[in-house]
Amino acid sequence: MPSQPELKGISAAPGLAQGGAFWVEAAAIVNSVDSLKAKIDLPEALALASSQLVELMDRVEGEDADILEFQLAMLEDETLNDPVRKAFEAGTTLIEAWQQALNKHVTDYEQSEDEYFQARASDLRDIRDRVLRILRGETEVEIPEGAILLATDLTPSRFLGLNWNKGGGVVLQGGSPSSHVAMLARSRGVPMLVGIENLSLGAFPDQTRLLLDADRGVLQVDPSAEQIQDFEHKLRIATEEAEQIALISDQPAQTANGTAVQVLINVALPEELAKFNSVHCDGIGLMRSEFLFHHGLPSEESQYRSYRKLLEWAGGKPVTIRTLDAGGDKPLPGLEQPTESNPFLGLRGLRLSLRQPEVFRTQLRALCRAAVHGNLKVMVPMVTVPDELHSAQELLGGVCAELATEGTEFCKPVLGMMIEVPAAALAPELFTDAAFFSIGSNDLVQYLTASARDLHHVADLADPGHPAVLRVIKELAEHCDRSGQELSLCGDMGSDPNFIAQLLGAGLRNLSVAPARLGKTKWTIRETNLEGV
Repeated sequence: MPSQPELKGISAAPGLAQGGAFWVEAAAIVNSVDSLKAKIDLPEALALASSQLVELMDRVEGEDADILEFQLAMLEDETLNDPVRKAFEAGTTLIEAWQQALNKHVTDYEQSEDEYFQARASDLRDIRDRVLRILRGETEVEIPEGAILLATDLTPSRFLGLNWNKGGGVVLQGGSPSSHVAMLARSRGVPMLVGIENLSLGAFPDQTRLLLDADRGVLQVDPSAEQIQDFEHKLRIATEEAEQIALISDQPAQTANGTAVQVLINVALPEELAKFNSVHCDGIGLMRSEFLFHHGLPSEESQYRSYRKLLEWAGGKPVTIRTLDAGGDKPLPGLEQPTESNPFLGLRGLRLSLRQPEVFRTQLRALCRAAVHGNLKVMVPMVTVPDELHSAQELLGGVCAELATEGTEFCKPVLGMMIEVPAAALAPELFTDAAFFSIGSNDLVQYLTASARDLHHVADLADPGHPAVLRVIKELAEHCDRSGQELSLCGDMGSDPNFIAQLLGAGLRNLSVAPARLGKTKWTIRETNLEGV
């Protein structure tokens, strides 16, 4: 077979891998009469699917287990299963009824503007395919260790069921960098590409040699001897670099010319920190509190316990918790949201919290109580005008007065804001009352370029290196240097080696990154010399 050109995609998890191709087939849509006959009934299939997930959960922990726990909950959800039963009773075959019902839910989630629900679409596909296999009496094909997996999509449980200790990687025709599988790949150091539109399924046979460079977003099919030699040289350099990174993981970050840089981490849930030592970072720069809301509105007490865990883990280092950043065309359970034609520009972030003051007050009460246990900063998202920030400050003050009257122990945390709306980014001088600013580079880049980074058709336009983006960040840093307000950056840009030197050169000294990117970020900072910049 002649050497094929490089296939380009979007990097969902960085790294290098080489190995044989393996095409992963999801449960196929079938039409033959025999294939539509279920081997067992629905309750038995659901029970067996649940037992398989429980067995898999015993081998994982933390957020990985949370993903599977969500799938377990969905299997027991009557709103999911009732339409299947009704369609079956009306004469539809059980397999068709299950497939049609789940496909509808998958489509609804995929079309959501909310990244959380887009990610959950993969979980629903996972549930759909698992139960379909059980109904048909099929078993999963065994995937060889060290293979480069190619597919339209890959389900979370399929990923978690594989042994990645022997290497390997993932290449998807579709997918998103914000999907659960992408998150799992990043946490395990498994290179992954998504959005390769010209990847024709089955275009080359299994075991075809592949070179996956997820740092550059490139897949080389059937490489030449020279290409293999160059790639293996890159692998050796990457291995040596990883060894050096391990040696500096618990050391402070500073540039080659001695400039100190604070490197913090982004987290979604306290469970993510179970195997991570706070000595490796300078604190938590972003806790996404909305992940506490996805099973319904959490009580003040449950929020308090979660926030307290983070603060106690940090041991006095700063912890910045972002208030509820909900929004999109999929409402959170228990939270009233209007139907909007363009949810990304609608009622989301602080805009929504101010429309739901009781929900907001409950969160603020929990935060004020937790602040007693550490160095807490509270950050509000999606701020456009000063009045929004003032309203949040008034609510915070009212909550503190209420707690004082009750005799409840509390501490009033400082209140800052995300910089993600272009209007705020271009006029930071309007927000003199903000204790600090944190640049949400993911959304800021999307809004400045009018391009969604999770849509692979336009993802290349959502470029953090666009001169407009870099200019806005530099002007923000200059403003904060004059005003004395602290400035940090908590998006993906902060851990991208291609932009770290530019961010530091612009004046940023606080970066918050994914835990899996912490070591590489520190390494890149140490290799950066700011003299003459």
